[in-house]
Amino acid sequence: MERRTIGAAALAVGAVGLGCMPMSWAYSASRQRGEESLRAVRRALDAGPALLDTADMYGPFTNELLVGRAVRGRRPDAFVSTKVGLLVGDQHLVANGRPGYVKRACDASLRRLQTDVIDLYQLHRADPEVPVEETWGAMAELVRAGKVRALGLCAVEARDGRKAGARRHDATVRLLERVQQVFPVSAVQAELSVWSPQALESLLPWCAARGVGLLAAMPLGSGFLTGTLVPGGGFEPDDLRARHPRFTAEMMAANQPIVAGLRRVAARHGEDVTPAQVALAWVLAQGPHVIAVPGAKRERWVAENAAAAALRLTPRDLTELGGLPAAQGSWD
Repeated sequence: MERRTIGAAALAVGAVGLGCMPMSWAYSASRQRGEESLRAVRRALDAGPALLDTADMYGPFTNELLVGRAVRGRRPDAFVSTKVGLLVGDQHLVANGRPGYVKRACDASLRRLQTDVIDLYQLHRADPEVPVEETWGAMAELVRAGKVRALGLCAVEARDGRKAGARRHDATVRLLERVQQVFPVSAVQAELSVWSPQALESLLPWCAARGVGLLAAMPLGSGFLTGTLVPGGGFEPDDLRARHPRFTAEMMAANQPIVAGLRRVAARHGEDVTPAQVALAWVLAQGPHVIAVPGAKRERWVAENAAAAALRLTPRDLTELGGLPAAQGSWD
Protein backbone atom coordinates (compact mmCIF):
# COMPACT_ATOMS: atom_id res chain seq x y z
CA MET A 1 0.00 0.00 0.00
CA GLU A 2 1.37 3.39 -0.99
CA ARG A 3 2.42 5.62 1.92
CA ARG A 4 2.41 9.39 2.15
CA THR A 5 3.49 11.72 4.94
CA ILE A 6 1.69 14.46 6.84
CA GLY A 7 3.89 17.55 6.78
CA ALA A 8 6.81 18.28 9.04
CA ALA A 9 5.56 15.71 11.52
CA ALA A 10 6.53 13.03 8.96
CA LEU A 11 3.62 10.85 10.02
CA ALA A 12 3.11 8.14 7.39
CA VAL A 13 -0.38 7.16 6.25
CA GLY A 14 -1.98 5.44 3.29
CA ALA A 15 -2.63 7.52 0.18
CA VAL A 16 -6.39 7.01 0.61
CA GLY A 17 -7.90 7.66 4.03
CA LEU A 18 -11.47 7.37 5.30
CA GLY A 19 -13.78 10.28 5.99
CA CYS A 20 -16.03 9.08 8.79
CA MET A 21 -18.55 11.96 8.79
CA PRO A 22 -21.19 10.21 6.60
CA MET A 23 -21.39 7.36 9.10
CA SER A 24 -23.35 9.43 11.60
CA TRP A 25 -23.91 12.96 10.32
CA ALA A 26 -24.88 15.15 7.35
CA TYR A 27 -25.99 12.36 4.98
CA SER A 28 -29.09 10.13 4.85
CA ALA A 29 -29.95 9.14 8.42
CA SER A 30 -31.82 6.02 7.31
CA ARG A 31 -28.58 4.61 5.92
CA GLN A 32 -26.50 5.21 9.04
CA ARG A 33 -25.97 1.81 10.60
CA GLY A 34 -23.48 1.57 13.45
CA GLU A 35 -22.32 -2.00 13.02
CA GLU A 36 -21.94 -1.63 9.26
CA SER A 37 -19.89 1.53 9.80
CA LEU A 38 -17.70 -0.24 12.33
CA ARG A 39 -16.96 -2.95 9.80
CA ALA A 40 -16.09 -0.30 7.22
CA VAL A 41 -13.60 1.40 9.55
CA ARG A 42 -12.01 -1.91 10.49
CA ARG A 43 -11.70 -2.78 6.82
CA ALA A 44 -9.73 0.43 6.34
CA LEU A 45 -7.48 -0.50 9.26
CA ASP A 46 -6.63 -3.88 7.75
CA ALA A 47 -4.10 -2.22 5.44
CA GLY A 48 -3.05 0.34 8.12
CA PRO A 49 -1.95 2.81 9.07
CA ALA A 50 -5.24 4.28 7.84
CA LEU A 51 -6.13 7.94 8.28
CA LEU A 52 -9.54 8.18 9.95
CA ASP A 53 -10.96 11.68 9.69
CA THR A 54 -13.64 12.83 12.12
CA ALA A 55 -14.63 15.86 14.22
CA ASP A 56 -16.25 16.51 17.58
CA MET A 57 -19.13 18.35 15.87
CA TYR A 58 -20.15 15.36 13.75
CA GLY A 59 -23.22 14.07 15.50
CA PRO A 60 -22.27 15.99 17.55
CA PHE A 61 -19.86 13.63 19.33
CA THR A 62 -21.32 10.37 17.97
CA ASN A 63 -18.78 10.13 15.15
CA GLU A 64 -15.83 10.27 17.52
CA LEU A 65 -17.51 7.65 19.70
CA LEU A 66 -17.86 5.37 16.67
CA VAL A 67 -14.22 5.83 15.70
CA GLY A 68 -13.20 5.15 19.28
CA ARG A 69 -15.04 1.85 19.23
CA ALA A 70 -13.49 0.92 15.90
CA VAL A 71 -9.87 1.57 16.92
CA ARG A 72 -10.16 -0.17 20.27
CA GLY A 73 -7.41 -2.79 20.31
CA ARG A 74 -6.14 -1.60 16.92
CA ARG A 75 -4.67 1.81 17.72
CA PRO A 76 -1.31 1.16 15.94
CA ASP A 77 -3.24 0.61 12.68
CA ALA A 78 -5.04 3.97 12.92
CA PHE A 79 -3.96 7.52 12.17
CA VAL A 80 -6.59 9.43 14.12
CA SER A 81 -7.50 12.89 12.86
CA THR A 82 -10.18 15.00 14.49
CA LYS A 83 -11.20 18.64 14.57
CA VAL A 84 -12.07 21.40 17.02
CA GLY A 85 -13.53 24.87 16.80
CA LEU A 86 -17.14 24.42 15.68
CA LEU A 87 -20.22 23.91 17.83
CA VAL A 88 -23.58 22.72 16.54
CA GLY A 89 -26.32 25.17 17.46
CA ASP A 90 -30.01 25.34 16.61
CA GLN A 91 -29.95 25.14 12.81
CA HIS A 92 -26.55 26.82 12.66
CA LEU A 93 -22.87 26.40 13.51
CA VAL A 94 -20.90 28.54 15.95
CA ALA A 95 -17.12 28.94 15.95
CA ASN A 96 -15.34 28.76 19.31
CA GLY A 97 -11.59 29.30 19.33
CA ARG A 98 -11.11 30.33 22.96
CA PRO A 99 -7.96 28.66 24.32
CA GLY A 100 -9.68 27.24 27.38
CA TYR A 101 -12.40 25.69 25.28
CA VAL A 102 -9.88 24.18 22.85
CA LYS A 103 -8.05 22.42 25.69
CA ARG A 104 -11.26 21.07 27.23
CA ALA A 105 -12.51 19.93 23.85
CA CYS A 106 -9.28 18.03 23.22
CA ASP A 107 -9.60 16.15 26.50
CA ALA A 108 -13.20 15.26 25.64
CA SER A 109 -12.18 14.04 22.17
CA LEU A 110 -9.43 11.88 23.67
CA ARG A 111 -12.00 10.19 25.91
CA ARG A 112 -14.46 9.57 23.09
CA LEU A 113 -11.73 8.30 20.78
CA GLN A 114 -10.39 5.99 23.50
CA THR A 115 -6.81 7.08 22.91
CA ASP A 116 -4.12 8.99 24.76
CA VAL A 117 -2.95 10.96 21.71
CA ILE A 118 -4.53 12.47 18.59
CA ASP A 119 -2.32 12.12 15.54
CA LEU A 120 -3.65 15.21 13.76
CA TYR A 121 -5.70 17.91 15.49
CA GLN A 122 -7.34 20.29 13.02
CA LEU A 123 -8.85 23.72 13.53
CA HIS A 124 -12.25 23.35 11.93
CA ARG A 125 -12.95 27.08 11.67
CA ALA A 126 -11.26 30.19 13.01
CA ASP A 127 -13.31 32.13 15.55
CA PRO A 128 -13.81 35.72 14.30
CA GLU A 129 -13.90 36.94 17.90
CA VAL A 130 -10.58 35.33 18.92
CA PRO A 131 -7.23 36.04 17.26
CA VAL A 132 -6.32 32.85 15.45
CA GLU A 133 -2.83 33.04 16.93
CA GLU A 134 -4.34 32.51 20.39
CA THR A 135 -6.34 29.50 19.26
CA TRP A 136 -3.37 28.00 17.45
CA GLY A 137 -1.15 28.68 20.45
CA ALA A 138 -3.48 26.66 22.64
CA MET A 139 -3.38 23.82 20.12
CA ALA A 140 0.43 23.99 20.10
CA GLU A 141 0.40 23.59 23.89
CA LEU A 142 -1.49 20.33 23.39
CA VAL A 143 1.36 19.10 21.18
CA ARG A 144 3.91 20.02 23.84
CA ALA A 145 1.77 18.24 26.43
CA GLY A 146 1.86 15.03 24.37
CA LYS A 147 -1.89 14.97 23.73
CA VAL A 148 -1.54 15.79 20.02
CA ARG A 149 1.17 14.90 17.49
CA ALA A 150 0.55 17.43 14.71
CA LEU A 151 -1.69 20.36 13.83
CA GLY A 152 -3.83 20.98 10.77
CA LEU A 153 -6.21 23.60 9.45
CA CYS A 154 -9.44 23.25 7.51
CA ALA A 155 -9.75 25.60 4.55
CA VAL A 156 -12.06 28.58 4.74
CA GLU A 157 -15.01 28.10 2.42
CA ALA A 158 -15.61 31.43 0.71
CA ARG A 159 -17.63 31.21 -2.49
CA ASP A 160 -19.38 34.50 -1.82
CA GLY A 161 -18.06 37.88 -0.82
CA ARG A 162 -14.67 37.54 -2.50
CA LYS A 163 -13.01 40.51 -4.13
CA ALA A 164 -12.89 40.56 -7.91
CA GLY A 165 -9.99 38.43 -9.12
CA ALA A 166 -9.49 36.72 -5.76
CA ARG A 167 -9.01 32.97 -5.77
CA ARG A 168 -11.16 30.70 -3.64
CA HIS A 169 -8.46 29.82 -1.12
CA ASP A 170 -6.65 33.13 -0.80
CA ALA A 171 -8.23 33.70 2.62
CA THR A 172 -7.04 30.29 3.77
CA VAL A 173 -3.49 31.01 2.62
CA ARG A 174 -3.49 34.27 4.58
CA LEU A 175 -4.68 32.38 7.66
CA LEU A 176 -1.99 29.74 7.17
CA GLU A 177 0.70 32.41 6.98
CA ARG A 178 -0.42 33.72 10.36
CA VAL A 179 -0.58 30.42 12.24
CA GLN A 180 2.64 29.18 10.68
CA GLN A 181 4.42 31.89 12.65
CA VAL A 182 3.14 30.35 15.90
CA PHE A 183 3.60 26.61 15.29
CA PRO A 184 4.20 24.51 12.15
CA VAL A 185 1.21 23.51 10.05
CA SER A 186 1.41 19.82 9.16
CA ALA A 187 -1.72 19.50 7.03
CA VAL A 188 -4.49 21.48 5.39
CA GLN A 189 -7.88 19.97 4.61
CA ALA A 190 -9.79 21.32 1.63
CA GLU A 191 -12.23 20.13 -0.98
CA LEU A 192 -10.39 18.82 -4.04
CA SER A 193 -11.88 16.77 -6.84
CA VAL A 194 -12.34 16.61 -10.58
CA TRP A 195 -15.37 18.89 -10.30
CA SER A 196 -13.94 21.14 -7.54
CA PRO A 197 -10.28 21.74 -8.49
CA GLN A 198 -9.94 25.25 -7.02
CA ALA A 199 -7.37 24.13 -4.42
CA LEU A 200 -4.89 23.74 -7.28
CA GLU A 201 -4.79 27.51 -7.80
CA SER A 202 -3.06 28.75 -4.64
CA LEU A 203 -3.57 26.32 -1.78
CA LEU A 204 -1.81 23.27 -3.19
CA PRO A 205 1.24 25.27 -4.32
CA TRP A 206 1.49 26.78 -0.83
CA CYS A 207 1.45 23.31 0.73
CA ALA A 208 3.91 21.86 -1.76
CA ALA A 209 6.43 24.65 -1.19
CA ARG A 210 6.43 24.02 2.55
CA GLY A 211 6.15 20.25 2.76
CA VAL A 212 2.62 20.50 4.18
CA GLY A 213 0.21 17.65 3.51
CA LEU A 214 -3.10 18.35 1.80
CA LEU A 215 -6.07 16.26 2.85
CA ALA A 216 -8.41 16.22 -0.12
CA ALA A 217 -11.93 16.32 1.27
CA MET A 218 -14.92 15.24 -0.84
CA PRO A 219 -12.69 13.78 -3.60
CA LEU A 220 -15.74 11.91 -4.92
CA GLY A 221 -17.92 15.01 -5.08
CA SER A 222 -20.18 13.87 -2.23
CA GLY A 223 -20.96 10.76 -4.26
CA PHE A 224 -21.64 12.37 -7.63
CA LEU A 225 -18.33 11.31 -9.18
CA THR A 226 -19.02 7.65 -8.42
CA GLY A 227 -21.63 7.63 -11.18
CA THR A 228 -24.12 5.90 -8.92
CA LEU A 229 -26.46 8.85 -8.28
CA VAL A 230 -29.49 9.29 -10.53
CA PRO A 231 -30.57 12.83 -11.46
CA GLY A 232 -33.95 13.49 -9.90
CA GLY A 233 -33.60 10.55 -7.52
CA GLY A 234 -33.95 12.90 -4.57
CA PHE A 235 -32.37 12.94 -1.12
CA GLU A 236 -33.72 12.63 2.37
CA PRO A 237 -34.50 16.01 4.00
CA ASP A 238 -31.60 15.70 6.46
CA ASP A 239 -29.09 14.97 3.68
CA LEU A 240 -26.90 18.01 3.00
CA ARG A 241 -27.13 17.31 -0.73
CA ALA A 242 -30.86 18.09 -0.63
CA ARG A 243 -29.87 21.77 -0.30
CA HIS A 244 -26.69 21.73 -2.40
CA PRO A 245 -26.84 23.74 -5.65
CA ARG A 246 -25.05 21.01 -7.62
CA PHE A 247 -27.51 18.32 -6.58
CA THR A 248 -30.74 19.65 -7.99
CA ALA A 249 -32.15 17.35 -10.67
CA GLU A 250 -31.36 19.97 -13.33
CA MET A 251 -27.75 20.45 -12.28
CA MET A 252 -27.07 16.73 -11.83
CA ALA A 253 -28.26 16.18 -15.38
CA ALA A 254 -26.15 19.08 -16.65
CA ASN A 255 -23.03 17.68 -14.95
CA GLN A 256 -23.32 14.17 -16.39
CA PRO A 257 -20.53 14.85 -18.97
CA ILE A 258 -18.10 14.86 -16.02
CA VAL A 259 -19.15 11.35 -15.01
CA ALA A 260 -19.05 10.26 -18.65
CA GLY A 261 -15.44 11.39 -18.85
CA LEU A 262 -14.54 9.40 -15.75
CA ARG A 263 -16.24 6.34 -17.26
CA ARG A 264 -14.24 6.66 -20.49
CA VAL A 265 -10.94 6.78 -18.63
CA ALA A 266 -11.98 3.89 -16.37
CA ALA A 267 -12.82 1.73 -19.41
CA ARG A 268 -9.28 2.14 -20.74
CA HIS A 269 -7.87 0.64 -17.53
CA GLY A 270 -10.06 -2.45 -17.36
CA GLU A 271 -13.62 -3.54 -16.77
CA ASP A 272 -13.11 -3.67 -13.00
CA VAL A 273 -11.96 -0.04 -12.72
CA THR A 274 -14.70 2.35 -11.58
CA PRO A 275 -15.31 6.07 -12.15
CA ALA A 276 -14.77 6.56 -8.40
CA GLN A 277 -11.31 5.03 -8.59
CA VAL A 278 -10.39 7.27 -11.53
CA ALA A 279 -11.62 10.32 -9.58
CA LEU A 280 -9.45 9.34 -6.60
CA ALA A 281 -6.45 8.57 -8.81
CA TRP A 282 -6.76 12.06 -10.32
CA VAL A 283 -6.60 13.58 -6.83
CA LEU A 284 -3.54 11.53 -5.90
CA ALA A 285 -1.85 12.51 -9.19
CA GLN A 286 -1.81 16.15 -8.06
CA GLY A 287 1.23 15.58 -5.85
CA PRO A 288 3.00 13.18 -3.49
CA HIS A 289 1.83 15.18 -0.48
CA VAL A 290 -1.89 14.84 -1.36
CA ILE A 291 -3.98 12.33 0.60
CA ALA A 292 -7.53 11.57 -0.55
CA VAL A 293 -10.13 11.34 2.21
CA PRO A 294 -13.34 9.97 0.69
CA GLY A 295 -16.32 9.30 2.88
CA ALA A 296 -17.70 5.76 2.98
CA LYS A 297 -20.09 3.73 5.10
CA ARG A 298 -19.66 0.21 3.69
CA GLU A 299 -16.78 -2.23 3.53
CA ARG A 300 -16.93 -2.70 -0.24
CA TRP A 301 -16.65 1.04 -0.86
CA VAL A 302 -13.69 1.30 1.51
CA ALA A 303 -11.93 -1.53 -0.35
CA GLU A 304 -12.74 -0.01 -3.75
CA ASN A 305 -11.44 3.40 -2.68
CA ALA A 306 -8.22 1.99 -1.23
CA ALA A 307 -7.48 0.17 -4.50
CA ALA A 308 -7.43 3.52 -6.31
CA ALA A 309 -3.96 4.19 -4.86
CA ALA A 310 -2.55 1.59 -7.27
CA LEU A 311 -4.21 3.11 -10.35
CA ARG A 312 -1.74 5.10 -12.45
CA LEU A 313 -3.32 7.54 -14.86
CA THR A 314 -1.53 8.19 -18.16
CA PRO A 315 -0.75 11.65 -19.57
CA ARG A 316 -3.65 11.09 -21.98
CA ASP A 317 -5.97 10.35 -19.04
CA LEU A 318 -4.90 13.46 -17.16
CA THR A 319 -5.29 15.64 -20.24
CA GLU A 320 -8.77 14.31 -20.86
CA LEU A 321 -9.83 14.77 -17.25
CA GLY A 322 -8.35 18.24 -17.18
CA GLY A 323 -10.44 19.14 -20.21
CA LEU A 324 -13.79 18.10 -18.73
CA PRO A 325 -16.39 20.87 -18.50
CA ALA A 326 -16.59 22.87 -15.29
CA ALA A 327 -19.25 21.76 -12.86
CA GLN A 328 -22.47 23.74 -12.87
CA GLY A 329 -24.44 24.81 -9.85
CA SER A 330 -27.05 27.41 -8.98
CA TRP A 331 -24.33 29.84 -7.84
CA ASP A 332 -22.86 29.96 -11.36
